[in-house]
Amino acid sequence: MAAQFNIDAYSDALVLLGTAGIVVPMVRRFGFSPVLGFLAAGALLGPLGLGSLIHAFPFLYWLTVVDAKNVAGIAELGVVFLLFLIGLELSYERLKALRRLVFGLGSLQFILTTAVLAGIAALFGNPSAVSIILGACLALSSTAIVIEVLSNQGRLGTTAGRTSFAILLAQDLAVIPVLVFISILGKGSSSSVMTSLALALVNATVAVVAMVIFGRLLLRPLFRLVAATGASELFVAATLFVIIGTGVAAAVAGLSMALGAFIAGLLLAETEFRKAIETTIGPFKGLLLGFFFFTVGMNIDVREVAREPFWLVASVIGLIGIKAVLLTGLARTFRLPWHAAIETGLLLGPGGEFAFVGIGLATSLGLISANVSSFTLAVTSITMALIPVLALVARRLTPKFREPKALDPELSVAPSGGAGHAIVIGHGRVGEVVCSLLGRHNCTYLAVDNDADAVPAQRRSGREVYYGDATDPEFLKSCGVMKAKAVIVTVAAKDAIDEIVRQVRALRADIVIVSRARDADHARHLYEIGVTDAVPETIEASLQLSEAALIGLEQAIGPVIASIHEKRDEFRRELQQAAAKSPAETTRAIRAKSFRSPRPRQDHHGQAQPD
Repeated sequence: MAAQFNIDAYSDALVLLGTAGIVVPMVRRFGFSPVLGFLAAGALLGPLGLGSLIHAFPFLYWLTVVDAKNVAGIAELGVVFLLFLIGLELSYERLKALRRLVFGLGSLQFILTTAVLAGIAALFGNPSAVSIILGACLALSSTAIVIEVLSNQGRLGTTAGRTSFAILLAQDLAVIPVLVFISILGKGSSSSVMTSLALALVNATVAVVAMVIFGRLLLRPLFRLVAATGASELFVAATLFVIIGTGVAAAVAGLSMALGAFIAGLLLAETEFRKAIETTIGPFKGLLLGFFFFTVGMNIDVREVAREPFWLVASVIGLIGIKAVLLTGLARTFRLPWHAAIETGLLLGPGGEFAFVGIGLATSLGLISANVSSFTLAVTSITMALIPVLALVARRLTPKFREPKALDPELSVAPSGGAGHAIVIGHGRVGEVVCSLLGRHNCTYLAVDNDADAVPAQRRSGREVYYGDATDPEFLKSCGVMKAKAVIVTVAAKDAIDEIVRQVRALRADIVIVSRARDADHARHLYEIGVTDAVPETIEASLQLSEAALIGLEQAIGPVIASIHEKRDEFRRELQQAAAKSPAETTRAIRAKSFRSPRPRQDHHGQAQPD
């Protein structure tokens, strides 16, 4: 039994788990991307890194991956789970809306980039068939890393995010003919290449249609049956079965496993089980995708860098530059704004994980030499490792290329001034409630906000809201602050609140200023700089919670409301009195008051009532 124990597989798995549990948390602590952590760990601990020194230093056996094949299968599931989750977040309507980008921009990008890169490869003496293979494999980008980076940044819904996803989806579809092309060349088939490609595409289409039909008929009943048992472990098992099963079915049909899982996710997106499935596989996806990044890092051969550093650096820069320029130009022809076109180009400029599959297959069939394969995969790995850095560069660079939006006519309407009115600064959720109550009590008011998207819609709905910067004294004067009765500040940002209060108080020493505050310390600070009344969110929430709890405990409503008002007045007096004290002393005083036992009050019958 002991002879059957594969110690290599378990030791390699322990290295991956150790990376996920120890190395990546350390990387996160220093503010770096976990993707970079996995990539760096793979390069360092893989067979081409410290793993190559095991014979000289045997203790490294337990700290490095001995054989990449031991973890490759598990790591590939990371991309499968990622594409399943993407499909789960989409709908057919959203996918149909992307069809112009998928079949138009995505197809053009693949064809044009393949042609350019193949031409460059041919200039370096590669045969035409090898050049086409290299061009096609390098034309594809990294679905796993790009989608993960955009997802972590919450940017999948932006123009650049949607465009990147559409192009990546087109590239995934292009994998089928590329694999068929490599297989035909490797077998030396005499049959027509176009005929073989056409047959492969027909088979792929039939497979996709079959998956959609069976999915629509079987997936919803399957999950209803499992959910009816109430056993969470069976729900997990069913979810894993569907993801891996559809992936295997797609692979058997000549498609990628990731594409099969994507179709399954798309089918389940319309069901009532979407959120439960998403929650179930979230931890699996994160861990397996990390393993995938680790295996990508293992393909970074430091020896290639040492062997031909100049050509390697030039190839890395050239690949990213050529693909980024082509993509940006094509995106502009499809009328995408400059900032989205540039960000998409930088994100998709590096190579992708499919290069390892395609070039690896071509190498095993004897179409590409080992030296060319090793060099190309080293270039691909390094460019993929640069994706998080390029994403950061894109975020910093693209704001400079944003075209100014056309000014909505509603934003140019000037405040009407007036006298004896209230000025409500901020017309968000809090400001809307304040304005509605002012209107109910027939108080004249004027609201201002700096949200250029919201103000026009608010004005068209009949509300007197004006666009402008309330920290600008001239704008405040145009709002009639010199003749107004009160200024009510409802914005959330502390710095903005402070600056507005200072500007208003500098213009009018006698005006009433009522301001929202984040907490007791902020309220004390606002009293120091001149507000008439500050309303701390934390204290107000605790008072409302207390009121609801006391009424729920069947206490008399009148005494409860009276005690809440009394407690609110106590807090206000303490904050006003403590405005000249230190923040630490103020905080201690407020907390002490909050936990002091309430003194009993008497109702009109002489019975004790709680405050």
